[in-house]
Amino acid sequence: MKFTVSSSALLSLLATTGKVISNKNTLPILDFFLMELSGDELKVTSSDLETTLVGSIRVDSVEREGTVAAPAKQMLDSLKEFPELPLTIDVNDKSWEITINWKSGSLSIPGASAVSYPSVPQLNAEKKELEVDVDLLVNGINKTIFATADDELRPVMNGIYINLSPEAMTFVGTDAHKLVKYEAEVPGNVAASFILPKKPANLLKSVLLKEEGPIAVAFDSKNAQFRLKSHTLVCRLIEGNYPNYNAVIPAANPNKVLVDRQELVNGIRRVAVCSNPTTNLIHMDIADNRISLKAQDLDFSMSANETISCSYDGQPILIGFKSTFLIEILSNMETPTVVIELADSTRAGVFKPIYDDKQPSSILMLLMPMMINA
Repeated sequence: MKFTVSSSALLSLLATTGKVISNKNTLPILDFFLMELSGDELKVTSSDLETTLVGSIRVDSVEREGTVAAPAKQMLDSLKEFPELPLTIDVNDKSWEITINWKSGSLSIPGASAVSYPSVPQLNAEKKELEVDVDLLVNGINKTIFATADDELRPVMNGIYINLSPEAMTFVGTDAHKLVKYEAEVPGNVAASFILPKKPANLLKSVLLKEEGPIAVAFDSKNAQFRLKSHTLVCRLIEGNYPNYNAVIPAANPNKVLVDRQELVNGIRRVAVCSNPTTNLIHMDIADNRISLKAQDLDFSMSANETISCSYDGQPILIGFKSTFLIEILSNMETPTVVIELADSTRAGVFKPIYDDKQPSSILMLLMPMMINA
């Protein structure tokens, strides 16, 4: 295997695919990249057994095709030190030694045989296929991933639930305290659902930023595959039944608060400094077109309060929320004004952005209240 390649192009490819590699791999071979050269296409695969990412680039001056397992850390560490210049990579097909040559020097690192590298999982014949707009996929992941859980006892909540119907595509993330539902109107002919784990969702998020066209998505009961222009991601799905999220979304919360989102976030941040570090509880006393924020830590005799003006339609209400969750939800909205819909101090608050015009998608965020000790 011998070819010439741009140092920055190779580094970019390895850095992207290298995000899959885990720090605690069960198999030593998973600390390596699988590099396959066929024609003028160099294909690089990395895997942690659950998620596999395959990327490819075009190379120059191919003398010999071949396959090698290249140590990920050493390849990345060495390539980071090069400016943009052509590198000639020569692999000894017997000893698997990888030699990198450039105009003023060379380095060699030990590779390995690629025979034991795990193969990319294949989807079965009953797979479902569709094309998804890249912006829709990025928005769906971005809007919901922060609400997913890290719960070993309920693994279904550790990923993004993606539901496809003939009219819409819905993304849901929840950790039982907060819930985000992002829905976009997309005509399609597939009716199905799957739970995308957090790691491949984060990987997709970074890789999709360089994409423009629609993404080809295919999935069966165990795996999902995302085909991009120069990358293919295959991941194992989370198995199990996702909780009935629609059941926890209140159908009618009569009390509605219209408030400047950034002003509310800044107020919560200031007041939350004095909240109890264990609970992060913040009180919201809403009445007469104002929100009174209050937090206290009795152990250290600290307290803070701030009043923010708002537009309020409803009965006076006192409700408690975890300030960190509240900031997270409000920070993941984009509009200057948000509406908070409330029923009483024991039922979930619903947060929605206020848009000036009609949107092809809708987003709803829900936060469970905390108990206020009178």
